[in-house]
Amino acid sequence: MATQPEHRRSQFLQQDFQEELSFWNRHRLAPGFPDAATPSQLDRDRSMLRLEHAFMEELRAQVMADAAQAPTDPDGFINWFEGLKATGPGQHDRLFPWLAEEADRDELRWFLSQEAAGEAGFDDLVAMTQVKLPARAKLELARNYWDEMGRGNPKGMHGPMLGQLVDILELDTQIHHTVWESLALANAMTAMAASRCYAWHSVGALGVIELTAPDRSAHTAKALRRIGLSGSERRYFDLHAVLDVKHSRDWNDEAIRPLVEEDPRRATAMAEGALIRLHCGARCFSRYRAHLGVV
Repeated sequence: MATQPEHRRSQFLQQDFQEELSFWNRHRLAPGFPDAATPSQLDRDRSMLRLEHAFMEELRAQVMADAAQAPTDPDGFINWFEGLKATGPGQHDRLFPWLAEEADRDELRWFLSQEAAGEAGFDDLVAMTQVKLPARAKLELARNYWDEMGRGNPKGMHGPMLGQLVDILELDTQIHHTVWESLALANAMTAMAASRCYAWHSVGALGVIELTAPDRSAHTAKALRRIGLSGSERRYFDLHAVLDVKHSRDWNDEAIRPLVEEDPRRATAMAEGALIRLHCGARCFSRYRAHLGVV
């Protein structure tokens, strides 16, 4: 008997829910004032936190068996983790060579609109994740965060680089115009960083972004070069095609390895986080290919 796609069986892998969660995340993470903490808002926050947790537990259930196969000794886990670059879900997806070689300007604009709208903000995710981590891992996340912040130079901040590209290409990043797969990726990353019960998951998820982003960034940068964008205009992707190679090596050596050395249980949690992130990305790539007609 044929099975239904996972999104048809889930109350969470749906457009309406992911939009609602996205709007709530924007509201709860935005700086505010005490008078916004009304009884009705606190009730809504409690309700949304329960739904967010259920969403995350559904994502965990989808990867737990595979994550349980990851070694829990430091050397074995690092080897397993680094192997995700070659064999992890969504890796070497045919979408990216197609973007680099064939996509026209409007197709690239649609793709980048989805990616920008689903960007949870790597700098903020790192900042939330590092709270109360052991010192060695905390220092590595601090170094990574400082790079994301342009080492104190506003022109070098990674977030505004992406914002510049949004403005140059006039991208549409409205939540209502973003596919649920992209929203789900951002919402999952936000949940792992913001909820301390998923802190180790977040370390794994952020680490696997650094591990796998360079190839995709290089293809995207090539596409932007092909349609005529200058070096400064495509700098966000050119930078991540190179810098994340070092970030990944340092993250694995200075954050993941010592965390596993201290407590092997963290390896399984980080494996789950990494696989959740990769599966969310793979869903995005599949949806993007379907929309763009990439065969």
